[in-house]
Amino acid sequence: MKALVSRHIGGPDSLELADLPDPVPGPGELLIRVAACAINYPDVLMIEDKYQSRPDRPFAPGGEIAGTVAAIGNGVQGWSIGDRVIAVTGHGGLAELARAPADLAFTLPDGFGVEEGASFLLTFATTLHALQDRGNLRPGETLLVLGAAGGVGLAAIEIGRALGARVIAAVSDSTKADAARAAGAEHVVIYGRDIDGPDSAKRLGRQLKEAVGPDGADLIFDPIGGNYCEPAVRALAWGGRYLVIGFAAGIPKPPLNLILLKGADLRGVFWGSFAERDPAANRANVDQLLHWWREGKVRPRVGRVWPLIEGGQAIAWLGSRAAIGKAVVTINREQEA
Repeated sequence: MKALVSRHIGGPDSLELADLPDPVPGPGELLIRVAACAINYPDVLMIEDKYQSRPDRPFAPGGEIAGTVAAIGNGVQGWSIGDRVIAVTGHGGLAELARAPADLAFTLPDGFGVEEGASFLLTFATTLHALQDRGNLRPGETLLVLGAAGGVGLAAIEIGRALGARVIAAVSDSTKADAARAAGAEHVVIYGRDIDGPDSAKRLGRQLKEAVGPDGADLIFDPIGGNYCEPAVRALAWGGRYLVIGFAAGIPKPPLNLILLKGADLRGVFWGSFAERDPAANRANVDQLLHWWREGKVRPRVGRVWPLIEGGQAIAWLGSRAAIGKAVVTINREQEA
């Protein structure tokens, strides 16, 4: 099979198209003929050995795929060869064939394209777990979403609205602001590209406080981290919750004195561990998301698409923080029909 692989530590330019042996599904696994693979921030980190999971090389990045079932491992029931499927793989998705745990595979409904399907599962399941299970978001509460034009940011806007929240989005430019409004944000803060000193941090803090209102944000969804963390913490309500999603701008040092003064909570979100520990709860979440997708309440937004040989460009685009929506790599294009 063809695969875009990492043979040594490096950035997107270090990836190379190679022939690898066809994988064989193990017990409890499906082998999937990949039609499309969505790129996520762990892919940026994994090829540089900066992620907590470090696969043996050579490996193909790409942890979120759509395609058709090509083979079925021992002990797996409910699937047939040729079934349309979306799945989380961890890595290995930038290839013609990929293995996936059956517990993390779901039927892609008829009428939904593979590019959107590949962009759905990891992004939306992470976000619903964050807002509902970890954030305890309730109707009428104020949700502040940082990095709101990325894949998980747009998902947070839509799911927040589906859960009945008032959603405030924060983005870095006017084009991203338009995307956040189109997803349903009630108000959008444009904070600029870099928060690089006390003055810009204070300015952002004032912007966020004004946007969320005098009572503050009940819940903050933060996939950015870095120097954006402290200004956002200052916008928390009394008893608010701060969700740690990711670190696109670096690992922050949250001001714990403000957490104390606001009676607030810092809550980590690690969807992969949740899905592994409680697959039944995760499956219920995905069923809810698929129901919302059919109703039109949520929809994956594909920003740009590349062929497999240019998959490194998709990872670079996401890593540059220029992305609006999801970066997707298509592989076996004939499956789109």
